[in-house]
Amino acid sequence: MRCATVEETRAFGARLAAVARPGDLILLSGPLGAGKTALAQGIGAGLGVAGPVTSPTFVIARVHPGAPALVHVDAYRLGGTADPVGEIDALDLDASLEESVTVVEWGEGMVERLAEAHLHVRLERRPDDSRAVALYARGGDWARRAAAA
Repeated sequence: MRCATVEETRAFGARLAAVARPGDLILLSGPLGAGKTALAQGIGAGLGVAGPVTSPTFVIARVHPGAPALVHVDAYRLGGTADPVGEIDALDLDASLEESVTVVEWGEGMVERLAEAHLHVRLERRPDDSRAVALYARGGDWARRAAAA
């Protein structure tokens, strides 16, 4: 699919939130400036979280209260050690996974094992400044739910 503007990216995030449920893991990947945080903002808005959803770069993970809560993770600074999975484990994301929707930016290859099923959203910036969005459903009923978004 294609998102022509930041607003469309956020609106798509809100549609993903409409099919998300507690325990879901959504992995966002793509280069810098591809729209990962804008998509996370849309997911947060769709979940009704309080306050702004901003990049958690300096805190790595941020919990936004909502129904369900949004756990927003930026793994950009992780993975530079011999044990990147250990770095993720140290965040204790699995402690809140079952009752929240967990959205991880830059976590490809590090967080997939946290949930039996997850949705991987790959964003790419196109020459016209729009975003190409590809969805990869991994297990569970994500294929059906992602198609409904």
